[in-house]
Amino acid sequence: MTTKKEERRIKIKYRIRKRVNGTAERPRMSVFRSNKQIYVQVINDLTGTTLVSASSRGMEVMPKCEQAAKVGELIAKKAVEAGISKVVFDRNGYLYHGRVKELADAARKGGLNF
Repeated sequence: MTTKKEERRIKIKYRIRKRVNGTAERPRMSVFRSNKQIYVQVINDLTGTTLVSASSRGMEVMPKCEQAAKVGELIAKKAVEAGISKVVFDRNGYLYHGRVKELADAARKGGLNF
């Protein structure tokens, strides 16, 4: 059973995904956040494969926004090593605020363009 808040996020997610698609030249960077962790994947939607991923699991205990910034730096580093410089940002129905914004800003500083 889903709550109204979850249903709202799912509707927003589908609205975003209508417009945002990842290709080989410009893959989709998808963010998922739980209460404790944050995860990010760089996905080629044409083949349905994950090219690069990173998460906050196993990181030292720190405030959540700092954790998100570290994950953003990590995904940018991995993506640049894999030859990916341009991505499409998929916030996955979450507001562009707080941890999601910190992750995106850190990824931009790390060398990703979106």
